[in-house]
Amino acid sequence: MCGRFAVTLPADAMAQLFVATPANDLPDVPNYNVCPTTSVHVLRNEGDGRRLGPMRWGFIPHWYKKANDGPLLINARAETIAEKPAFRAACRERRAVMVASGFYEWTRDGDTRLPWYITRSDGAPLAFAAIWQSWASKGDNDDQIRTAAIVTTAANAPMSAVHHRMPVILEPDDIGLWLGEKGKGAARLMHAAPDDALTWHRVATTVNSNRAEGPELIEPWSDAD
Repeated sequence: MCGRFAVTLPADAMAQLFVATPANDLPDVPNYNVCPTTSVHVLRNEGDGRRLGPMRWGFIPHWYKKANDGPLLINARAETIAEKPAFRAACRERRAVMVASGFYEWTRDGDTRLPWYITRSDGAPLAFAAIWQSWASKGDNDDQIRTAAIVTTAANAPMSAVHHRMPVILEPDDIGLWLGEKGKGAARLMHAAPDDALTWHRVATTVNSNRAEGPELIEPWSDAD
């Protein structure tokens, strides 16, 4: 599961890191509370090179007449992505990478949701495996929007203490294979990250609100605060 994340890397730095041409209408950064249905930074291959562009986080199947005609598909399970009608074509033909600095998950203490902020142990940006497709309301093909979902898998052993699912996190050398630049074999990338790949810390419950913002959302929290 991945339902909220943060992006702090400037767009030009993202483009340079992933060797991509940036679009002119990328979302503003930093954003410490990226929520579903908002515009996110997505890397894809357009055939003549990589492009970093905006997409709506929340995959919309082609048969939806309206964006809210069914469940909000922000994640796609790696175990069933190749068979699910909503995702199977995108899994073969429209793979992408969603860029993040860290993501949030929650545990529970009674009725209280306790948030955790999760990053790569080496401090590098996160490259989430994603799928995308264009969608338009029925009869309005001139106003298509690109939509995307994060691919998730069963959590590794350490991460399972926080949540039983986690995003598929691509290593830099695997991005080309996921984007279809290096032939076939992308399916073998849909697994949990190594046990030492991620680190996390508790953050304040302020982030429980999807309206919260600011760098304090990712700062470590302790009982003394």
